[in-house]
Amino acid sequence: MTVRGRVWINTAALLAAVTIAVLSLTFPTFSAAYAGYTMRRLPIYSVDTPEKAIALTFDAAWGADKTEKILEILNANGIKATFFLVGFWIDKYIDEVKMLDNAGIEIGNHTENHPDMAKLTAEQMKKELLSVNDKLKAATGKDTRFFRPPFGSYNDRLIGVSAELGLTVIQWDVDSLDWKDTRTSSIVDRVSKKVRNGSIILFHNNSDCVTDAIGILIPKLLREGYRFVTVGELVRTENYRIDHTGRQFAA
Repeated sequence: MTVRGRVWINTAALLAAVTIAVLSLTFPTFSAAYAGYTMRRLPIYSVDTPEKAIALTFDAAWGADKTEKILEILNANGIKATFFLVGFWIDKYIDEVKMLDNAGIEIGNHTENHPDMAKLTAEQMKKELLSVNDKLKAATGKDTRFFRPPFGSYNDRLIGVSAELGLTVIQWDVDSLDWKDTRTSSIVDRVSKKVRNGSIILFHNNSDCVTDAIGILIPKLLREGYRFVTVGELVRTENYRIDHTGRQFAA
């Protein structure tokens, strides 16, 4: 390769890097996947913070018989959490929705029908999200700020549609795996080992041993100095950037 060729390639690479840096500053919700200089939009998986603040979240799609007990455990420990609700769950358990709201629980959108959102068109995505937004507004009188995609499945289109509807997409960095693990001790151990400052923890409201697990886990993490907050209290809504792992940083 000639000297001129090497200079041209190095210049092109430098320009690409500068372009990524400028776009990251201009559009803080964009994160660069540096391989191939491909730009990706990412949800928030965790938050960079010096405080030992963490968010406990529950996805609710099937069943509700453990919801009241979950609230009792949260109240007994003086903490709040965030629930992400599916539309057909709202229809079936409207009293529980109002109970959650009255208890000061933050409620987010988990789609109308629990589909793989990455497989839908933009219009189908909007329909799934707007339906739940409307139902929650009718039930609680509050606007919905956060959305969690079923199965954690997303693409750039979904992130863009969510932003257009005023929804911030929330994932998790600590998965309890309570939906398939029926051993309370292993769930507690798994979460305890992975949790860190700014973690977002995933549970499900009707898994087999969710109440047993959080009944042990919450006091344990409180003793370790962690402070439980809602997703809305944890994440930044402006002047931020997201790295390639989905961790949110102050810009």
